[in-house]
Amino acid sequence: MTEPYYRKINYYETDQMGIVHHSNYPRILEECRLDYMEKIGFPYKKMEEMGIIIPVLEIHCYYRQSIKYDDEVYVYPKITKLTPVRFEMEYKMYDKSKEKLLHTAVTAHCFVDSEFRPMNLKRRFPEVYEMFRENIKTD
Repeated sequence: MTEPYYRKINYYETDQMGIVHHSNYPRILEECRLDYMEKIGFPYKKMEEMGIIIPVLEIHCYYRQSIKYDDEVYVYPKITKLTPVRFEMEYKMYDKSKEKLLHTAVTAHCFVDSEFRPMNLKRRFPEVYEMFRENIKTD
């Protein structure tokens, strides 16, 4: 299991009520996903240099507790589903103590080439597909 992604909430990410605005959660998830890909040894930059792009197809966010300015959060990402052309990731965001679940989310992605044509990752880049497969966590 990789280390969680640490994030301190910035003032500009909050709304008039003093809580993180819902539009900022996808940004935090993307930061977490980029961090995760680096930690497992396959950063986005390397993927894009190979001609692999992974756009977001869906985002499902579940707001459980308010997160406020200056809060420190830890996000635990994991790949939960994989096909040759798609994958899904789940995220669990906890408070500083890592005990209180604040937010959960799921993102779905597909593999496309630089022309945004869908690609079969398993056929075109079997070593990359295997790296994704080795990192699937269903628990």
